[in-house]
Amino acid sequence: MENKKCEPPLRMPTSDFADDSIGKTFGELFGEVVQPLGDKGATFVKSNTKKTPGMAMRHKSAQEDIIVDANFLDPLAYIEDIEALDIITHCRAGVQHGVFKKMRLGRYDLQARLDLHRHSVEQARRAVWRFVGDCRQKGARYVLIIHGKTKGKSKPAVLKSCINHWLRQLDDVLAFHTAQKHHGGAGATYILIKKGLVSRVLTAEKLDQSRRKKSSNF
Repeated sequence: MENKKCEPPLRMPTSDFADDSIGKTFGELFGEVVQPLGDKGATFVKSNTKKTPGMAMRHKSAQEDIIVDANFLDPLAYIEDIEALDIITHCRAGVQHGVFKKMRLGRYDLQARLDLHRHSVEQARRAVWRFVGDCRQKGARYVLIIHGKTKGKSKPAVLKSCINHWLRQLDDVLAFHTAQKHHGGAGATYILIKKGLVSRVLTAEKLDQSRRKKSSNF
């Protein structure tokens, strides 16, 4: 017969290594009374959804940041210098000669104005973006931007240079021209804004009234 090696018998853990926690409840282990969780396993407290003034202000600021992020106007690094007394002018194709002439001569009533004194270039960039958009939305077509010239006549006019560059980038601007003396001269610029929804509605109403008058005369 073959001699088989006998395996040593399995030993149960001694008291030094035995797990005394087997069979005990959680409460018995830690000496605390434990309540079982409910069916959902957690309880949520509803937060107060009422907006406070601070929340409203932060929401408005976030919306303004979104508008600023959409601003594609070039920074100063890409802008050509304009001298303080230079006349800046631009007119898109399709603008009637008579309309542009009346604009550059200051014969239209100003419907809005933006003063950029004490603005940095970045502040002015944001302000011009919002101003032109607001004018288009509210139907202000003939407006003025006051940008100043510069303290030294021999130095380039920084904000004036920016205005000359930025207005050409905006599709809502049909034309612009250096203002007449009584509106600021070389330190200000007239702008002709494209018709917005309000202007188009008013024009349509005027045309409709004109047609009704003509039809009533026959």
